[in-house]
Amino acid sequence: MNTFDSLQLQLRNGETTCEQITESYLNQIEQKRHLNVFRSLFAELAMERARAVDKKLSNNTAGQLAGMVIAIKDVINIKEHPTTCGSKILENFISPYDATIVKKLQDADAIIIGKTNMDEFAMGSSTENSAYGVVLNPIDETRVPGGSSGGSAVAVAANLSRTSLGSDTGGSIRQPASFCRIVGLKPTYGRVSRFGLVAFASSFDQIGPFASCVRDVAHVLNVIAGHDERDSTSANIPVPNYLEKLTGNVQGLRIGLPKEYFADELDAEIRNAIMQKVELLKQHGAEVKEISLPHTEYTIAVYYILTTAEASSNLARYDGARYGYRSPYAIDLPSMYVKSRSEGFGQEVKRRIMLGTYVLSAGYYDAYYRKAQRVRRLIKQDFDNAFKDVDCLITPVSPTTAFKFGEKMEDPLQMYLSDIYTVSANLAGIPSLSLSCGNDHQGLPIGLQILGKQFDEETVLRIGDFLERC
Repeated sequence: MNTFDSLQLQLRNGETTCEQITESYLNQIEQKRHLNVFRSLFAELAMERARAVDKKLSNNTAGQLAGMVIAIKDVINIKEHPTTCGSKILENFISPYDATIVKKLQDADAIIIGKTNMDEFAMGSSTENSAYGVVLNPIDETRVPGGSSGGSAVAVAANLSRTSLGSDTGGSIRQPASFCRIVGLKPTYGRVSRFGLVAFASSFDQIGPFASCVRDVAHVLNVIAGHDERDSTSANIPVPNYLEKLTGNVQGLRIGLPKEYFADELDAEIRNAIMQKVELLKQHGAEVKEISLPHTEYTIAVYYILTTAEASSNLARYDGARYGYRSPYAIDLPSMYVKSRSEGFGQEVKRRIMLGTYVLSAGYYDAYYRKAQRVRRLIKQDFDNAFKDVDCLITPVSPTTAFKFGEKMEDPLQMYLSDIYTVSANLAGIPSLSLSCGNDHQGLPIGLQILGKQFDEETVLRIGDFLERC
């Protein structure tokens, strides 16, 4: 496997340079423009950066990600560059500051090549909700790449960058990774700073990496994880060296299969592909047992009540007054608010703002929002109880493989059910890894999900690395 470790060895041996690597990716991006992956491309800056990193390599002062070309989802701020969040309402917004993870990547000498297309404000499961056009899945261009981080997933899958960053509020890293046959990690809530991430639902959002292999994910996580004083939800917990945990050994690990995730409705091809990998784990010394997460049936309802409520609050700031789009047709203050938001937001964002405003309104707050918070606590307790008996859980990522464009756009409920296996990790704040475990009869990739205890990314990555080797 062509890992970042092997690339770094080539750099040290003088077999290639950062400049050559970056130029190669830029050429690939030019050839595959039709995939519509990038919102903004930093061609000149990336080449300039690459030459600077080459100088550092020549005098042995380069950082740990020297030579890694990375793409950033356009919901993460990079100073003096656009942050559109896939929305018309932020079409001309230029960020005045860097996100914490951007500074960390730059300090480690990663080369940021551009910002990727996405579902508007990270609301979607197909990257069909961007104001800037759909992103095509390079495996089958008639099918969606998943969402909302579809651009970041395709950047890696189509070899337009070595790695990329996305954000995951209910599966927005893991589902695109599954649909595009790559690896995606949603870290524990609080493990990676959210300072500089434009909020969708603040108690759910988490930044995480995409890569073509687990080792490359671990390389990026080593750099971006850690406490940040500028993020009040950032956890002040030591960060291990994740690469050291990738031993290829799963002997003695206890793995749970939640029966609710393997019900009769699950597609037989997806079930069989996952169970083949589970058998491999058994053969190499892991203990596998069935467990129960009894409140699973409530996860989608709870997720869409709480996230829309938080979105309604977070997106109130886009009012045409301070920054972002302002309607040219406004004649007074009330019409400025109404027209700017009506013209600036897309249909799905409006739908979620209205849902969120409704569940927070007087008379409905207790019936919906407060009750959903209580059930969220029960869902978290289900995971806490399960992790008393097992070290991690294995589930599907999605109930289907990549679906065709337009297939679910007319039925929002069917689209929301695409997240049925992924939202629980965000409700519980636990880490979760998606990787490919086979193909269906159409040759489309099937994803397997590994869920771990809070702040135990090591075990999740260790199992993913083992399955990748088999």
